[in-house]
Amino acid sequence: MNSFFHTVLRTAAAAASAVLAGFSLASCMNGVSYSPANKAKNVNIDTRLELTFPEIPEVGKSGFVRVFDAETGEIVDSLDLSLPAGLTESRTYGPECDYTKVPYDYSRTTVPTNRNTVPGTPSGGAEPTPRDMQLNIIGGFTDGFRFYPVIVHDRTATIYLHNNVLEYGHTYYVTIDKDVIDAEGFAGVGPGEWKFTVKPSGPDFTSSGDACASEGTHTARHITVAADGSGDFNTLQGALDAVPDWCKDTTVITVAAGDYEELVYVRNKSNIIVKGAGMDATRVHYANNEVFNPHPVLLKTNEKKGTFPERRAAAAFDNCTDMVLQDICFTTDLTGQAEGLLVNGDRIALYDVRIVGSGDALQANGTVYMEGCEVIGSTDTILGRGTLYSFRCRFFNDGGPFTWVRNFRPAYGDIFVECHFEGMPDRPATFGRSGMNRSSGYPDAELVLINCTTRYIDPVGFKDFTHGTVTLLEYNTMDADTGLPVDTSNRHPWSRRLRPAGIDPDVTATPATVADSLLYVTYTDPSAVLSGWTPSRP
Repeated sequence: MNSFFHTVLRTAAAAASAVLAGFSLASCMNGVSYSPANKAKNVNIDTRLELTFPEIPEVGKSGFVRVFDAETGEIVDSLDLSLPAGLTESRTYGPECDYTKVPYDYSRTTVPTNRNTVPGTPSGGAEPTPRDMQLNIIGGFTDGFRFYPVIVHDRTATIYLHNNVLEYGHTYYVTIDKDVIDAEGFAGVGPGEWKFTVKPSGPDFTSSGDACASEGTHTARHITVAADGSGDFNTLQGALDAVPDWCKDTTVITVAAGDYEELVYVRNKSNIIVKGAGMDATRVHYANNEVFNPHPVLLKTNEKKGTFPERRAAAAFDNCTDMVLQDICFTTDLTGQAEGLLVNGDRIALYDVRIVGSGDALQANGTVYMEGCEVIGSTDTILGRGTLYSFRCRFFNDGGPFTWVRNFRPAYGDIFVECHFEGMPDRPATFGRSGMNRSSGYPDAELVLINCTTRYIDPVGFKDFTHGTVTLLEYNTMDADTGLPVDTSNRHPWSRRLRPAGIDPDVTATPATVADSLLYVTYTDPSAVLSGWTPSRP
């Protein structure tokens, strides 16, 4: 364990020794139930701690939650409720805030966790993250994430331990100061009152030829996630953490129907299929945004490839390749700059995924394919660098542009085929924009719509483009209610309607219309747009 973190826990243990003597064995016996149950065995390593009360409790503003190793007596985790969860007001960034001078370094030989690294340890040229609020290393991101240590819904208070602090085969006991949770008759939880044992081992990733690290026999791995603890893991993050970096085996993570309130961040993963029980059944969400988890004071994010990673999304798959997300919902619980899902990498496919966000619902960087998905957001519903290909997806927002296109040649931009776009009756939306951002422009921006339907769309269609070299193409856009072609006479002057000969029976073959036919063929072929990659459903 990191020496600094070990010292902190030793100090907490010393402080706890005097407090523990004051607990009675009758604590927490007034109709309060525990999950995992007291003396439970085979508990998942990523378990949450839940207390369900006879009446609705409230989160306290002081006191500690501590978890002890039952054999050694060592404190393995400590949550101080006097610390605020995260920032609540936007930061002010000065002119000295700039992008990293060298690409962000994702390389690692071991994955840092809260057990071996001090949360807030800087990466990528950032300064240390202040430890004056709750701070948690998730997915090996040492700079850390602000998080809520206790969340109450109805009569249940859920305690979120720091990630990766428990170990397989170990028995733990929990103590909770009475001020942690404000509930009638709650006097805290003393030593010996709540004990559980983690299952002996997790999923096995060894195989012939060590396929996760080199060439060899590649076999599919199967991991199950269930919020009630009946799977291999309770959380999606726990399952993703179990997969070695850049594993060449295919890992299928099946996420059961349920509500998963967790902040998900994963990096350096490949060949993973995350499959839920349906976008209406499996919901992953968290109250996160740019205010709560901002970028460093001196480092910008997003604009340039290789810059410091963003921490504001509810779920982020960062620097990943060959990923599939299917039959699942990702949503933020906050407004502002708050993606429901952020993906950064190559050959990332989404099938039947619902994404809900605010001021950027989906951030898609790299080469990304979407099919049968639903995206609900506000201004700049889709943001990102690289190429996004959407087929038969539905997009909804409250009147802002649906995309902020930021691709640069030779990469294609945002391509939509047989999709639906819908604004609000009193706030018609536009398909997209590509304006200036911190003095940067996007002369190569490309936005293409083929055979799409619309409802409540501004007649201009495309708005706030700053370079006449942008590519804004449209073919056969239909009104969703009447089934008739929309009136495009007031479209942005830099946009153009394709007239493909051989595709449209009313178009005569000319050099221009034949050229449009070639464009139509290209844009309706995902592999042509996605650098030769042909996505396919698992």
